[in-house]
Amino acid sequence: MTAIAALSGCGLLGSDGQAESPDSKPSGIQESLAAAPPGADDRTGPAGQLTLANDPNLGPILTDSVGFTLYRFTEDGQTDGASACEGKCADLWPPVPAEGASVPAGLDSSLLGSVARQGGGRQLTVGGLPMYRYAKDAKPGQVAGDGVGGTWFASLPAGLVPSSSQDGSAFGEASPSGEGAGTSGNGVPSAVAAGPGLSVSQHPSLGSIVVDAEGRTLYRFVKDTDWPMSSACTGSCLDRWEPAAVVDRNDVSGIDPKKVIPFDRPDGIAQQTLDCWPLYRFTGDAEAGDINGQGVDGAWYAVAADGSLRKQS
Repeated sequence: MTAIAALSGCGLLGSDGQAESPDSKPSGIQESLAAAPPGADDRTGPAGQLTLANDPNLGPILTDSVGFTLYRFTEDGQTDGASACEGKCADLWPPVPAEGASVPAGLDSSLLGSVARQGGGRQLTVGGLPMYRYAKDAKPGQVAGDGVGGTWFASLPAGLVPSSSQDGSAFGEASPSGEGAGTSGNGVPSAVAAGPGLSVSQHPSLGSIVVDAEGRTLYRFVKDTDWPMSSACTGSCLDRWEPAAVVDRNDVSGIDPKKVIPFDRPDGIAQQTLDCWPLYRFTGDAEAGDINGQGVDGAWYAVAADGSLRKQS
């Protein structure tokens, strides 16, 4: 799968980490979606690897491999699972094909099924509920269809939410600060063996910053772009700034899995991004908690959990 094919939840942030208007990067969005799985641009293609994510306002939701939200329709049959959305309804709410969908971490594989549609083909069901995308969701991570007509919802019914999700643990939320963690000589929580691929650490001068499995600080380069994803660090730049290793999007703590996206660089190196921003390790950091790369050349900064620049606490 290419980096773009795994695109999910990328925020519209400028090179300084500040929010931009949704219309500021239309060409980038279209260019990115053009490289996504067939049908992803019109919301009719295979769902691929589903993700169980936590929306801050709605709670547990499902997204497809690109990051588009999946919806349920309360008018669908409650016993036979038949879809009540046909014709023009299906143009606005494209049914998700059953073929090629795989269960997300946190859900029992037996919950995935399918139902025959009147026009042919089979539609994906989760817990017996037919799944749809919303044509007006313009980019991954949007939930514009939630609550439409009082019959369309992105959130999962309570009966389908894994018990571990009730407290947020299934979504990699951070545990209370300091519990069970040792500290290194610089007062920063020490790396834990087999720790999450990405997690949030509390630094005494910068506040909460993103670190890798070894507790090493991860950085962003202000010359990089998020739409489309690109790295301006090439050639000799890579001698000092190592592209962060790609991690499983479910192997995170304190970070929204939808923002954890791999990036295939033109030089063939697979690099981890956060909210579409490429991440790096600084070779000048000797141990967990070091921030020697902070502010280098006025262009390199540690990263907050939402992918924004952490210039100060």
